[in-house]
Amino acid sequence: MTKKEKFPEKIPVFPLSNFIFFPSTNVPLNIFEPRYIDMINDSMKSSRLIGMVQPKKSMDAARSQLYDIGCLGKITSFSETEDGRYLVILNGLSRFKIIEEIKNDKLYRECKISFEDFKDDLNISKDEIKFSDLKLIFKDFKIFFEKKGFSINWDELEKQSLEQTINALAMASPFSLEEKQILLETKNLNLRKDKLEEILKTYVLDNFDNNTLQ
Repeated sequence: MTKKEKFPEKIPVFPLSNFIFFPSTNVPLNIFEPRYIDMINDSMKSSRLIGMVQPKKSMDAARSQLYDIGCLGKITSFSETEDGRYLVILNGLSRFKIIEEIKNDKLYRECKISFEDFKDDLNISKDEIKFSDLKLIFKDFKIFFEKKGFSINWDELEKQSLEQTINALAMASPFSLEEKQILLETKNLNLRKDKLEEILKTYVLDNFDNNTLQ
């Protein structure tokens, strides 16, 4: 039996606006709302699996319509603060497609999901970073991040695999909710790299045009 066949068909989902993450990446979460405290409590008693998905509107993420595609994560680290918050580390496993939302009597939302469209997500790329492939994108990102006041440890980033680097840039970038969703839904790494470059160029060109107009 493969890992995918062990994944549940029903999962709790955490709607978080302007946030994506990918398989084989780790993200820290600061949980403080009662509904998500309940979700983590229930998850820790069972599979430790939750789904991260973007709401289509940034306001009232708890009940907004959700995008169809999210990413399943497993809680790999858990601690509780003195003021009752949960600090967790979530490890990305596989993207999923929402089939339908399930009505329940819980404070948090649950969905029936499918992994059929993302069978290759567990096939972790072993390619080393190829600077020739990312030379231009690194240059543009450095300019863009500096203009936005973002700080990235580029030396550490360049030590990662090609897949981890591209996904980390997609996750950290101050792109729009819709643009981040496009990156999440791209089928494979090459398409994600191309889409990342395409989106980035619009920001770099806008900055250039705006500077020339000032």
